[in-house]
Amino acid sequence: MKEIRNNKIGQEVRYHLVGWLLFIICAIFFIASSLQDHNTLMFIGSTVFLLACIAFLIPLIWPDKNL
Repeated sequence: MKEIRNNKIGQEVRYHLVGWLLFIICAIFFIASSLQDHNTLMFIGSTVFLLACIAFLIPLIWPDKNL
């Protein structure tokens, strides 16, 4: 029973990880588009979005061992 629960948690973490990686890819494309269009506001917004995605990835990559 515990093994099934751990497997589901591991699968859920993988799905979250893939989702956040896709968001990061989108942010990179938004940054590239803003640079091509010389759009400063879009560049700033896209960079903040990229940093936020990375911040959400940190607990998935390095989970807290104390929990």
